[in-house]
Amino acid sequence: MNNVMKNAEQQQAQAVIVGASLSGLMTGIALAQEGLHVTIVEKVEENRRGGSGLRVNGETFGQSKTEKLLKQLVSKGESSVQLWSSIESRLRAEVQSDSRIDLRYNMRVVALEQDEDKAWAITDNGQMIAGDILIGADGHNSQVRGYIAPHKPHATYAGYMGWIASMSEDDLPKPLPSHYEGPAVEMFDSYNGFKFGSIIERDDSSSNAGSRRIGCTWYDNKRSDMLRALGCVDGMVVRHSLNGSDVPQQTLSELAEQASYWPEPWRSAALYAIQSQTLIGIPIKEYVPERLVKGRMALVGDAAHVPAPVTASGFNESLQDAVALGKCVAQGMQGQKAVQALAKYESLRLEKVRQMVQSGQFYSASFGRP
Repeated sequence: MNNVMKNAEQQQAQAVIVGASLSGLMTGIALAQEGLHVTIVEKVEENRRGGSGLRVNGETFGQSKTEKLLKQLVSKGESSVQLWSSIESRLRAEVQSDSRIDLRYNMRVVALEQDEDKAWAITDNGQMIAGDILIGADGHNSQVRGYIAPHKPHATYAGYMGWIASMSEDDLPKPLPSHYEGPAVEMFDSYNGFKFGSIIERDDSSSNAGSRRIGCTWYDNKRSDMLRALGCVDGMVVRHSLNGSDVPQQTLSELAEQASYWPEPWRSAALYAIQSQTLIGIPIKEYVPERLVKGRMALVGDAAHVPAPVTASGFNESLQDAVALGKCVAQGMQGQKAVQALAKYESLRLEKVRQMVQSGQFYSASFGRP
């Protein structure tokens, strides 16, 4: 097939992506790069916020055009720690500038189905959005995963949780000196679990005091009873995270006692988040997939694999999901070629992501797993 015929075929192909978080946006960009028309639907509003930091493997030497593009967008091709919100903003801007991608917010998917020719989603306003393929990029509690793997729809509680405090430097009782050149990420205490702090520029072009975001995360294996009592964990299924305002006062006092021994600026950041009850508690969960594909539907990102944070691999593997999927659909999407492309994607990614999640389970088995 010559390039003219291939491009004409691909331009007629349609992909639906459920979820517009980082993996959904990256997948949309990768598929559009291969000439597909992509519709991304997201249940929440456009201007959501996220303050956590992500480790990005920015190496682009010898990589494909699509991988280079994605790594340039997420970190300018550098290996670094980036704010979730900064990555999301750059990816969203790229998506919104691409005429081949239709990004729709405030659209909740209520049903999924497929036949021999198409896969489709039904939204809460009764709209049917169909494509040659449908991709689940809808996160830890993926609805698409429930369709593809109904026998194993839920990630498993790992037996411990993460406390996250993230704030603007302006909110600290005492701002960092403008010349502070500490590490972007530092593991500052390994007693009773691992803990790390981050100092990340909001804007790469600015190094002024107040432009930075201070974050700290610490892991706690003593709260399973509390999480179950508050409904965050049901058996071994994680239902929701824990807002600071819902944390029992006794627990807040214990956390403040621990944080008082940490180095600055993370001591001040943690204490401020505890006192203002702005910290978030996240039950850690893991999901080792048994399949990534069912017919014309496939999973990417956290919908496909949920590793323990100790692996520091979740985001980078989500990027590789997008790259691999783009590479597979590049071979053509007409008729059963779409199904074959997804089967090829699964053959490339399934064992790799299984091993990635399993590597983190060794830590969970010793630290938190009941």
